[in-house]
Amino acid sequence: MVATWPRHRAALAKAPPGDGRPVMLLPGLFNGDRSNAVMRGFLNRIGYCAVGWGLGRNLGVRSVGPDAEHLIARVEALAAEAGPVTLIGVSLGGIMARLVAHERPDLVREVITVSSPFAGDGRSTNVWRAFQWFTGERLDDPAVIARSERIAGNLPVPATAIWSRSDGLVAGQICHDDRCRAIEVRSSHLGVQLKPEVLLAIAAVLAPRRP
Repeated sequence: MVATWPRHRAALAKAPPGDGRPVMLLPGLFNGDRSNAVMRGFLNRIGYCAVGWGLGRNLGVRSVGPDAEHLIARVEALAAEAGPVTLIGVSLGGIMARLVAHERPDLVREVITVSSPFAGDGRSTNVWRAFQWFTGERLDDPAVIARSERIAGNLPVPATAIWSRSDGLVAGQICHDDRCRAIEVRSSHLGVQLKPEVLLAIAAVLAPRRP
């Protein structure tokens, strides 16, 4: 991944400038804000107010609360300062971003998911056992099934799914659906948030629309 940066440096430098809007980055399973440091730095450099989620490692409900109340409180605080927040979530972070958008669409401007398996059975991944271990939840729990169905539903805010058929850990076909904008990239799951191609795709989605 790092090896691809020199040949993408010119393109990254020409990424469309941002408009200062607030952006919150949500990490993947067992990762914290440090995992999104490169993406956060890039978005801040091009003109957005990008922040981490500030909830430590992503351990599912153990981090965000049974009803995502801890995460919603963080988004609410940021929105109170700067207006509706764009949520960008990597893997499990993207699933949580969609949950917040369903629960509090008044706080969310837009959702961008990166390699997030929101549109299918959680067992269509190679990390479902790790998910159960770290979060303490079971995928066959009726409450988890109901929440997953809600997350997969049509979002009340604009949504984009960035996905890869060469992901390796999650099935690419369940990382997007026909109810949101889908952008395919070439990347493995691990470190997808570091790929220049992914950063440029995000910058293009975020670019302010000109009249």
